[in-house]
Amino acid sequence: MALTSASIPTKNRILTTCVQLFLKKGYNGTTVIEILREAEVSASSFQNIFHNKEGVLLELVQSMFENQFGTARKIAGADASPVLVYTVETAIQMALTELNENLRDIYLEAYTQPQCTEYIFQHTAAELKGIFGPYLPEAGESDFYELEIGSAGIMRAYMARRCDVYFPLERKLERFLRMSLAAYRVPEAEQDQAVAFLKTLDIRAIAQQVMQQLFHSLSMRYHFPLD
Repeated sequence: MALTSASIPTKNRILTTCVQLFLKKGYNGTTVIEILREAEVSASSFQNIFHNKEGVLLELVQSMFENQFGTARKIAGADASPVLVYTVETAIQMALTELNENLRDIYLEAYTQPQCTEYIFQHTAAELKGIFGPYLPEAGESDFYELEIGSAGIMRAYMARRCDVYFPLERKLERFLRMSLAAYRVPEAEQDQAVAFLKTLDIRAIAQQVMQQLFHSLSMRYHFPLD
């Protein structure tokens, strides 16, 4: 259903309510009934605009993922190689899920729900071609799309496995990087450089800053006060 001028305020109200509830209770901890009640909208209005809860998540995921590589480039530095930008971008994602359980829930669902995963695969494949194209000169964007399906599956599995004393964040990040960079045929010497670079960063502090920036960005976009 095409949005009319009358339905736009309803859509914004639903989005505002969902962002607040997802950040407070997690995606799976929020029910459609709660959304309808808090947003003061009817079930038919909700279904006409978003169809289901995944439709809301897709819009949120687009907001979260739209500038992740741009943020990583700023953190890695203007002179950083594309591989180091990828290193920072993936490290931030996994670190975020260790800082906030509700963000973990949102990310896990983003890497699970079909509409959301399709957006992530397509959005990321274009970035990956720019980063790893020199290592896979024969590969086209469809090849990077297929590779992203695999690396995203590993990413989701590592996000779902909470860190502990036996599998700390630093070890998790290195394991993921070694596997993903090898899949993109990055030479071992450059893999070593990426891991060494990551060890120079306080990735927890960086992820904390990114999380606050994300919350602020969402609050500005969807017009809700930060708690």
